[in-house]
Amino acid sequence: MQENNTFMKTKPVFSLLISMSVPMMLSMLIQSLYNIVDSIYVSRLGTDALTAVSLAYPLQNAILSVAVGIGVGISSAISIHLGAGNQEKADRAATIGIALTVFHCLLFILAGLFITRPFLSLFTDNPAVLGDSCDYTYIVLCFSFGSLLQIAFEKIFQGIGQMKVTMYLLIVGCVVNIILDPIFIFGLLGFPALGVAGAAIATVIGQISAFLLYIVVYLRKPYAIHIQAKHLRFDWKIIRQIYSVGIPSSIMMLLPSVLISILNSILAAFSEVYVAVLGVYFKLQTFIYMPANGIVQGMRPIIGYNYGAGEKSRVRTTVRYSLACAAALMLLGTLLSLLIPEQIFALFDADTELMEAGVTALRIICLGFLVSAVGIIYSGTFEALGSGRNSLIISLLRQFVITIPLSFILAKLCGPIGVWISFPAGELCASAAAFFLLAHYEKGTLSPFRRQGRIS
Repeated sequence: MQENNTFMKTKPVFSLLISMSVPMMLSMLIQSLYNIVDSIYVSRLGTDALTAVSLAYPLQNAILSVAVGIGVGISSAISIHLGAGNQEKADRAATIGIALTVFHCLLFILAGLFITRPFLSLFTDNPAVLGDSCDYTYIVLCFSFGSLLQIAFEKIFQGIGQMKVTMYLLIVGCVVNIILDPIFIFGLLGFPALGVAGAAIATVIGQISAFLLYIVVYLRKPYAIHIQAKHLRFDWKIIRQIYSVGIPSSIMMLLPSVLISILNSILAAFSEVYVAVLGVYFKLQTFIYMPANGIVQGMRPIIGYNYGAGEKSRVRTTVRYSLACAAALMLLGTLLSLLIPEQIFALFDADTELMEAGVTALRIICLGFLVSAVGIIYSGTFEALGSGRNSLIISLLRQFVITIPLSFILAKLCGPIGVWISFPAGELCASAAAFFLLAHYEKGTLSPFRRQGRIS
């Protein structure tokens, strides 16, 4: 079984990175398309409905954060153990990781039942918006097991280099969602019109469908990892290894939820239109950042496997190529945001007020896209190396330490524009810190810009 993964140590780095990243980039683009299509459908119900879904985003993102964070921890452990030639520990990491995910499913059911309304009530006193937002959030939280388990299997398959499998199954889940959205939202084909709640139902059905397909695929043929009951025993070292990467990674992904919640409270003081703008932006930015995250997902198992195998030169080369690819994507996103922001916001049936505020926001925020490539790639590199702490530091700078205080200060001086300015400022500071951290990690032996002759 281990021979199935030796290609990560022998295949030329650039072609290996492309072969593993492109499937993930395509699947991320499909998922980004789903996120935007979902919002486009909801926007047909009016600005209140779009605001309701925007308010639900922090709690919905909490599910994704925990799922992806722990999944990254599982994937990192699997890659490192396979690279080191320890099949037993790799199998145990996968099995324990699934058990931990089931436990998290139970926690989110409780969160959905008891946290939803009190949390959402903090951000609106509009009964219609609150009602729609609660309906949406109850469904996505209480039926979150599909998302959590789907992503756990996705990261396990990524950890063994099976990127095409994860691409196909992620696309299936998104396509199911896109097809069901208009049926449940507007009441097509004899179904009742469920509005915002229909969007939530379509979402969870798509997630559950993908999870069930993962089970079918895993059982149909042998893979380089074994999820078996005999590996399900308490192993504190494995659990700590998963959570040492998973918890910081989850916190990193939760930061947008915290960020949005705080920024919503700042922007709501000016107008609920700016809350809608922020919600639309975070939908749009997934279309830019998710392909870059596809590169991260492609590079992580390569870095983890080669780091475990002691191939530091291949680690450095992988990081260098990943930076170049991510920068190209970020540059494209910047150009589109500067040149055609009106056409982008027109997709959401933006009225005059929403259009004007949205175009201004997008043109300012996009100035941080290109520099953010360093923070994104270096953060993913530290996750692959098992250093969740450094990855967390980078994300805290990107979305908390700089952005939030600066938003409070600049909002008082410049109004909503001050909030938008804080985004590129945070990206710049985070990327500078990321460059410094990797340049000094393990005496700089993994820095992509370190000269060969200086490495022992």
